[in-house]
Formats: sequence, C-alpha cells, structure tokens
Amino acid sequence: MLRKMLIYTFRAKVGVLMNFRRFKIGYRTLKTAVGASIAMLIAMFLNLDYYSSAFILTVLCIQPTKRKSLRAVYSRIIASIIGVGFAFVFFEGIAYHPLVFGLILILFIPTLVSLRFQDGFVSSVVILLHLFDAKDMSWSLLWNEVQLMIVGFGVALLVNLYMPSIEKDLKKYRLDLESLYSKIFHEITSYLRNGESDWDGKELVEASEVIEKGKALAYQDVENHLNRRQNLHYLYFDMREQQFEIIERVLPKITALPVNISHCYIVADFMEELANHVHSGNTAHKFISKLDEVKEDFAKMPLPKDHENFLAMAALYQFIEEMEQYLRIKRSFVGFNMKKKTASKE
Repeated sequence: MLRKMLIYTFRAKVGVLMNFRRFKIGYRTLKTAVGASIAMLIAMFLNLDYYSSAFILTVLCIQPTKRKSLRAVYSRIIASIIGVGFAFVFFEGIAYHPLVFGLILILFIPTLVSLRFQDGFVSSVVILLHLFDAKDMSWSLLWNEVQLMIVGFGVALLVNLYMPSIEKDLKKYRLDLESLYSKIFHEITSYLRNGESDWDGKELVEASEVIEKGKALAYQDVENHLNRRQNLHYLYFDMREQQFEIIERVLPKITALPVNISHCYIVADFMEELANHVHSGNTAHKFISKLDEVKEDFAKMPLPKDHENFLAMAALYQFIEEMEQYLRIKRSFVGFNMKKKTASKE
C-alpha cells in the first residue's frame, strides 16, 4: 500500500507541473480594464497633461485584495513624493539630462528599498518622466501630477471596493477536505482489519492540495476585511494542516505493522467511528474520551507473546498517541456553528 501511495504522489506532482492553465477572463481582469479606462476618461475630462498616465497608475494599484490595494496606494504616494524631492534636487540643481536621470535612479532605488517603499517605484518613475519631459517644476505641473495620482489611485480604490463573496468556495473546500479525511480513515480501518489494502493514497495528495487552496483563499478573505486579521476559515484550514501532518506520520506506522494482532480491531473500530464523524464542529473531547477507553482496553489485554507482537503493539500505542494529538488540535479549534448538531462529531 505504501509503495502505491508513493507512486501516486509522484505522478500527481508531475501532473501538476505539466498542467497548463486554461484561458480565463477573471473579475480582477475586468476590474482592471474598466477601472483604468474610467481613470483615463476622468483625466481627459479634467484636461490634465499626460492624462494617459492615469491609466497606468490605476493598473498598478488594483490588487487581489482590499488591504493590498490600500498598501499599494500608500506605497506609491510616498514613493512619488520622494521621487519629486529627488527630481527637485537633481533636475533643478544640475540639469534636465538623461545622465542626471540615471544618477537619480542610482540613488532613488536604494532609498525606496531601504524605506520599504520599493513597490511604488514604477508609479514614481511615471511622475519623474513627466517632470523630466516638462523640464520645469512649476506649481501648475506639480498640481497636475497630484490630480493624476488622485484620479488613478482613487479609481483603483473605488473599483477594488467590490470583492465577490468567496464564502461558497471556502465551504466547498472545507466539506471536500472533511470527505477526504473520512476516506483516509476508512482506508486505515480497512488495513487494520484485513492487514492489506490496494489503496493508492490519492486522497492524501488531494487533501494536501485542498488545504493549500483553502488556506490561500481564507487568507484572501482576511485581506478583504480591513478590520480583522484572521477569520474562522483560516483558523480551520490551519488546524486541518496540523492534523494532516499527523496523518502523514501515522500511516507508515500502520503499513509497517509486522503482524495483525487483536489490538488492531479495537483501533479499527475507533477509526471507523471517527471516519464517520469528521465534521466542522468541535466535539473532539468525546473522541478523546473514546480513545481513553481504547487505552484501557489495551491495558486489559495480555502481554505480547513474541517480538513481532511486541513491535505491533508498540506501533499501535504510538498510533493512538498521535491520534490523541490529532484530536487535541481539533479541540483547540472553536468550530463552526452547524445547523444540525449530533451527539458524536469529530
């Protein structure tokens, strides 16, 4: 079984590397196109010089989340202010010359990096190019640049206020992951009872992918709510990720059992019940109590007769200790409010 699992995992990873993304026009692409066009139209209406730059400034500030968009605008405003300062010192102090522009960049880029405003470099260069092209730092030109930034950055922020709800996707990932965990536990149950299995371990690969996608999407949801740093979905996938590490650790212990002893059936019964009750709520304490009963049953059973039985019993003890940690991780999670609660859910 372990060999099949490794082969499937390798093939799955190769498949991911060779997988090409299909052509798709997403909501962010549409927002960027619409927002940038609106910004340029507004700049044209205001009769601003270099009005097409409003298009570029908007494109640079439309980000995947609201919080990232705010950070992008802040970074670009500060970088542009610093850039104007450099332009005043070097263009007005030396000359409006390409070599002077190059000298500005030599000093300007490290300054932004040291101040951690490097994300605003491109937009600030746009402003610098306007100043260089005009060869004059008049108040009217500076006011023109301020208006361009207000239009470009402002439209980007307004457009980014709309973020489609991802609650449905998060719920789907959550339910898919619970289904995969349930299947994995059923396979463990089958192996404990029969001593063999033709399981290829594909659910392990799928579970890992769902955790990664779910956690990334949950973090995106956090970033779209400016008044909070984390949410229940993110905590959920983080909790499941910790549990998954335990699942990966215990599988070799089960597949390496030298013999099938009577203890296996006790653990199998427990795992079957757990597999049938993988859930988003939090009643892990019930299964911790059941695991204590398993330990008590172990204590009542006779000592191993030979070395192989001893190794098998030791492996099962390690297994139930790991599963107890699995349940303790779940118990630390606050849990979702489920519409239908039952008396025994993981």
